Amino acid sequence: MHKFERHLITEWRRLGLPTSGEPIVVAVSGGADSSSVLIALTELSRRNKISQRIIAAHLDHGLRGKESDDDVIATRNLAATLDVEFALEKAKLKKTGNLEQNARNARYEFLERIAIRSNSRIVVTGHTINDQAETLLMNLVRGSGPGGLAAMPVIKTISPGSPAKLVRPLLSWALRDGTESYSKDKGYDFRIDSMNLDPSFRRVRIRHEILPLLAELNPNIVRTLAVTSQLFSVEDDENIQLEANDELKISSLRDLSDRSRLDSVRSWLVAKRGTRRQLALKHIEAVERLAFSEKSGRIAELPGKARVVRSGGILRYEEN
Repeated sequence: MHKFERHLITEWRRLGLPTSGEPIVVAVSGGADSSSVLIALTELSRRNKISQRIIAAHLDHGLRGKESDDDVIATRNLAATLDVEFALEKAKLKKTGNLEQNARNARYEFLERIAIRSNSRIVVTGHTINDQAETLLMNLVRGSGPGGLAAMPVIKTISPGSPAKLVRPLLSWALRDGTESYSKDKGYDFRIDSMNLDPSFRRVRIRHEILPLLAELNPNIVRTLAVTSQLFSVEDDENIQLEANDELKISSLRDLSDRSRLDSVRSWLVAKRGTRRQLALKHIEAVERLAFSEKSGRIAELPGKARVVRSGGILRYEEN
C-alpha cells in the first residue's frame, strides 16, 4: 500500500468516518489534490478497506473556454478508468459580485445536490495543508478577526441544516507536493488550472510570491501557518448564534469593551450571513460606527449585497 493511501485510511478511521454503507461523493476538479483523494479512495476500496459506492462529482464553471471543456473530459476519463460513477453539471454563475465566491457557492450547492440525490452524507474534498496556510494569510491581509484566522474544520455541515457533511481528510497531513507525487506514482496525469497562475487573484499572489518569500525565513512556513491557524480555532459558523434575530439592539453593545463589541457584531453578522467569508474588519467597524456615530449615515454595506440599516436604537440586517 502506498504511504499516501495509508495516511488517508488512518485519518479516515481517526475521524470516525464510515467504511461501509452510504455512498461517498468526491469533489473532483481534475487538479492533483482532488484527483489524488479520488484515486486513493478507489485503491482503498480495491483493498477492501472501505466498501462504499464512490461518486466523482465535477462542476463545469465554464470560465476558461476550451480549458474547462478539457477539465470535463479529463475528470470523466479519470472516473471511467477508476470505474466509479461520474456526476457532471454546468454552472450558471451570478454575473455580479465576487467571481471566486460565486464559483465556490455554486460548487458547494452542486455537491450538496449530488449528495442528497445519492443518499450520501459525506462529500469529500482535496483541501490540503497548503490551502490552510494560504487561507490564513488571505484572511490576515483582509483584516479578519480570530474567527477568520481559525483553521478550516476537517468536518463541517456543508450548509446550515443540511444532512450532508463536508469532509477534508487531507487537511491535517497532506501537502500539495504530496498529492502531485502520489498522482504521478500511480500513473495519472492531473490538470493545471490557468487561473491558479493568474496574479490578479490574491490567493495566487500569496501562493507564488508571498509564501516563497516567507519560506526564506522559515522553510516549514506552510506547516507553521497551518498550525498557527489551529490556535485561532473557535466554534464553527454553524454553532454561532444561528438563531440570531434580524435586529440587534444598540443598547446591548454600549457597555461592552471595544474588543467584545467587535466580537459581538462579528458573531451577529456571521450568524445572519451563514459564513465568515469576505467579512473583513472594515465591515465590522462600519457597523460599529453605524451604531455609535451620528455622522456615519443609516446604512453599512456588506459583501454579497447585504447591508445593515440603523433605525432608532436598532441595527437591522437586510439582504438584497
